[in-house]
This record gives sequence, C-alpha cells and structure tokens, in this order.
Amino acid sequence: MQILQQLKDKTQKKNKRVESLATVTYETVHYLQDTECKNQSAESIQNFLEAMKIFKLTKAEKLMMVNTPPRTELEIQLIVQESEERLSEEDVQKIIDISNNYFPPT
Repeated sequence: MQILQQLKDKTQKKNKRVESLATVTYETVHYLQDTECKNQSAESIQNFLEAMKIFKLTKAEKLMMVNTPPRTELEIQLIVQESEERLSEEDVQKIIDISNNYFPPT
C-alpha cells in the first residue's frame, strides 16, 4: 500500500512538471510569434551580420539589433552606446536600411 502511494505521488509530481513545461513552451511559442523573429531565418541573420561588419559595433549591440531590428534613429541611439560619437548620420541611415532590407517590417 505504501509503495503504491509513493508511486502514485511520483507520477503525479512528474505529470505536474510535464504540464508546467507544456504551458511554458506554449506561452513561449505564442509570444515569439508576435515578435520580429517569426520572419527571420538563419540565412537572413547571417546576411544581416555580414552587412553590419562595416560598422564597429559590439556583439551585444548586434544581438540587440537582430532581436529588435532598429527602424528609427532613436532606436539606434538606445541600442548603440555613444552612438552620436561612433556613428555618422549616414551610418545610422545605412543601419536602418540594412535592418529593413534583411528584416522587413511586419
């Protein structure tokens, strides 16, 4: 009897974990479908990063641009530290154009 109860308890705990994992997975997929990444592919990300090599950006800055492609000058200022010293106005516009080219707005 005691062993049966222990096995039932283990099974119930495991099922709760599986249910929790399924919930987290579902919510994550649902969230990501509403972000820019739904239109991105490995190829578009690689091409974007290749095009961005002409700018001296950190890995973190490039990652932020992949996750949230900048569409305005303000977004670039928020992503790139000291952007006014590091990037010209033409550079900022080129980054916006590259972002729009590889990650078209939805």
